[in-house]
Amino acid sequence: MKKAVSVVAAWLLVTSASTLASDEHPIVDGDPERGQDLAGACIACHGEVGNSDNPEWPNLAGQHARYHFEQLKAFQEGEDRYDPQMEGQVAGLSEQDMKDLAVYYERQEHKVMGAGDGREALVERGKQIYMGGIPQRNVAACIACHGPQGQGNPAADYPVVGGQWAAYLREQLHAYQDGERSNDREAMMRSLAENMSDEDIEAVAEYMAGLH
Repeated sequence: MKKAVSVVAAWLLVTSASTLASDEHPIVDGDPERGQDLAGACIACHGEVGNSDNPEWPNLAGQHARYHFEQLKAFQEGEDRYDPQMEGQVAGLSEQDMKDLAVYYERQEHKVMGAGDGREALVERGKQIYMGGIPQRNVAACIACHGPQGQGNPAADYPVVGGQWAAYLREQLHAYQDGERSNDREAMMRSLAENMSDEDIEAVAEYMAGLH
């Protein structure tokens, strides 16, 4: 019963946040053809159309344009989200450049990375957390914000997490947990991650990697 209440409460929170976000964050006005030209500098790390070959670097293909745009801005500002490799890449980008890139990548087909072989028990644990949270530790169900297939919510700037590299997802959850990344609305991700164990994080990351 406690789990069900936790999930419902999370859904109510997200519904109200989504309504507000849809008013505050209009559709990104970008040029995908220009974005494709700009993306040439991104290929080395993120792949030809945004699907990375390296599990440490995220897939960009299929990510919501608004979320992608906001992350590029955060990297450029370097306060709430910092990465030494991204710092140099975004330094010379205009706001329109970032919008064009975001729209281009949103339109590319996202490749599903999948969970690691022989990790069935861990994936099952991850599914429990994703679907029902960890009520006794105030960890809400991931499904509330990211949806049953991990496709997120573009109106509320909640990203696509389904099919992403497990290693990258794990790294980001730890970054929220340690406070190294702080560009989450109302500290939502930080408050969840700080109540998760390393095993919880690894499990839910493996489960999300197989969602599509």
